[in-house]
Amino acid sequence: MPLKKNDFIEIEFTGRIRDGEVFDSNLPEELKKLNSNQQAKPFIFSLGQDMFLKGAEEFLIGKEIGNYKIELKPEKAFGTRNPSFIQIIPMKVFIEHKINPISGAVLTFDNKLGKVLTVSGGRIIVDFNNPLAGKEVVYNINILRKIEDINEKINALNDFLFRKNFKFEIKDNKLILEVEKGFKQFVELFKDKFKEMIGLDLEVNEIEKTN
Repeated sequence: MPLKKNDFIEIEFTGRIRDGEVFDSNLPEELKKLNSNQQAKPFIFSLGQDMFLKGAEEFLIGKEIGNYKIELKPEKAFGTRNPSFIQIIPMKVFIEHKINPISGAVLTFDNKLGKVLTVSGGRIIVDFNNPLAGKEVVYNINILRKIEDINEKINALNDFLFRKNFKFEIKDNKLILEVEKGFKQFVELFKDKFKEMIGLDLEVNEIEKTN
């Protein structure tokens, strides 16, 4: 049966730049090449909900379980390069933050990643474009299965949205999550998302954190 929007699927994947360089994967052998500390495990997500690269999600909707090679132009991948994202930042900004700018370094500025292109006197040129902007990419995706179990869907959502494994129960078409104190207000921001993706109303209860 063809996959549709909001279906949860489990995949193995590898993303490459057109010239063959791997930039992302959840396969052990590829993660080893990337020197990544990320744990190799199948990825579960909901189609059409921007939990994966949008261009790849659009390709997979309507497909069956199986292996696919997806070739994406920059517009469908990480976007085209925007010249306005290349900015000149005065050296005094770096001095104030006790940062020594080095050409090629990737730093965080106001929660945005920027790559230092050149350091010349009191002016530093920083590129805030996504490192993959302007590049054609290729994804090899193996759809392992469609997820039907509601508990797996909830665990996948909690992991994706909060990087947490919350305790929960389902009662009278309601999902009741137990969250640590101080986390309730943030989790409640996703009430509409839970309703749309798994069809349950969300109730959030705070609990005292235990050691």
